[in-house]
Order: sequence, then C-alpha cells, then structure tokens
Amino acid sequence: MQPDGSSFALPAFFVGPIPVYGTAVLSPMDGYSDLPFRSICRELGSAMSYSEFIGAIGILGGYPHLEDKLVYLPQEHPVVYQIFDNDPDRLLEAALHLEAGQIAPGYKPDIIDVNLGCSDRSVSNRGAGAGLLRTPHLIAEIFQKLTRHLHLPVTAKIRLGWDHASRNYLEVARILEDNGAALIAVHGRTRSQGYTGKADWDAIAEVVQAVSIPVLGNGDVRTVADMDRLKAHTGCAGVMIGRSAVANPWLFARLDRGQVALDQVRSTMYAHLQRNLDYFGPHLGLLRFRKNADTYLRPYSLFSELRHSLLTTTDVDQFKVLVEKVLSSPFIA
Repeated sequence: MQPDGSSFALPAFFVGPIPVYGTAVLSPMDGYSDLPFRSICRELGSAMSYSEFIGAIGILGGYPHLEDKLVYLPQEHPVVYQIFDNDPDRLLEAALHLEAGQIAPGYKPDIIDVNLGCSDRSVSNRGAGAGLLRTPHLIAEIFQKLTRHLHLPVTAKIRLGWDHASRNYLEVARILEDNGAALIAVHGRTRSQGYTGKADWDAIAEVVQAVSIPVLGNGDVRTVADMDRLKAHTGCAGVMIGRSAVANPWLFARLDRGQVALDQVRSTMYAHLQRNLDYFGPHLGLLRFRKNADTYLRPYSLFSELRHSLLTTTDVDQFKVLVEKVLSSPFIA
C-alpha cells in the first residue's frame, strides 16, 4: 500500500523507461528541496526526488558547494537533477557533465529536467527559466540537443506563459513532446502571476489532452482533497506539490495538517533537524532549518510569542527547548 492510499503493484507512470511508484511528487524549490527535506518527503510518500535548480554556468564553472545539491540517498531514486540556462550548448555541456557524474563522483541522476518555469527576475529576465517561454524556438533547440546526446530521459517544468497575453502552454507542450521530452510538469500560472491568483487547472487539463507523455499538475494543492481533485479534474499522471509541502510534508502520507499527531510533528521535526545538522554542520544546519521550523510550528498558539527567539537562536539545545514550549501549546490552525 502506498502513502496515497493506492496499491501500486505496477508503476503509476513511466518517465521514459523509468518507473515511478506513486502519484505525489515534491516540487523542486530553491533553498528547500535539499537532501534533508527531500529525504523526509520521500519517506512520507513523495515518488521522485528533484534537486534544487542548478545553473549551467555554475555547473561548468565550479559553483561553490555545488555538490551539496547533487548528493542524494540511495532510497531517493528516481533522482532528477533540474538545470537552467538560456543557451542550448551550455545546457547540453552541463547535462553531459551531470550524466557522467563528473561533478559529484558517485552520484548520477536518473533524469535531467530543464527549468522553464522559474519566475524570479534574476533568472527569467535573462531569458532562462520562464523567460524561455518567450522563445519557443530555443526550447525546441534545447530539447533536440539534450535528447539526441543524453542517454537519460529529459523532462521540463513549465508555466502557462510569460503573461496573460502570451499563454502559449499548448505550443510549448507540443514542442517539448515533438523534441523528445519524457514528461512535463505544469504550474498552472504565468510568469507574471508569480504565486498570486488562482492556478488554472483547466489549462493543465488541456496539456494532458494535447500530449501523450505523462503530465504532472502543479498549483493550489493544499490538502489531500486538492490532490484528488486536481488528478480528477485534469487527468494528470501525478500531482507536484511545492509550498504546501513545506508547511505540511505529511501531505505525501495523505494527511492534512490538522490530522498530524503531536508525536508525528515532533519526530519529523527532530529527524529533519538532525539531518540538517549532520549534512550542513551544526551552525549552518540550524540556520537552514529555522525556515522549516517556521512552517512546522506556525499552527501552534505559542509560536507567535516565541517566534523571534526560535528563529534567531544559534544554539541547538536552546532551539529544542523553545520548540518544546511551542509544542506544549494548543494547535490552532
């Protein structure tokens, strides 16, 4: 039995030849989908592990701490490395380095994903991420090159377009399939929307109907019921969950936040904290974990009172004392 309540004696879907045993997937998120958090989500039921996005320039130029983004646990397979750039040749060279395991010896991805959805100005305004949606011919060239030269499946995560006047998601989806993409994840917003407004699930359904490769639907999935509704509404192969999973990783175990028992909150939080400390070291590990603690503890009544102390302490023991004070207060969400 899978955490989503289904029995997958057979894969839920395939990415090229790679079977995926589950229909809920943690979205790649810069600053969040690192090894400690990914591994927590995988244990709870996320079916694939996407890295944080990695710039091709950083891959080729030796970006500091790049290996931290590429290391994974054996149980995380299938592992997807997500890359971004606007230059087809640079993307290909970077992808070949990753495929060969040249950056982090002993670590190779199962899948390469090209980010066509990042709305951050520092990425999209230079023509990468969602900026590529304005140049469909470059998307075609990128996928021609990658699928011709890589032995791994190549996938994409897209938005609906640059803005409301240029919602070219169907054109982009067909270009991706025609040029060898093995899966498309669709965030149901445009670049100009960012994370505001309502995700357009009808558009995701149109993409599902337009292509024959698997589609993951993304956007406005906050509850278990939302997961089921998005799949039913769109016919997508799976659901990709981002910001809501940061607040409630137990979604992958099909639990809404109010259903998560106190002991589960405590054990998951401390497991996550310990993985951060082990992986990033005692100082950086705690600093990086504080943003996760912010979301784990937000539904408790004492959190607002103790928030500043919790999110500024640099002492692990003091941090745990403050966590226990918060967890002793009523759940209010």
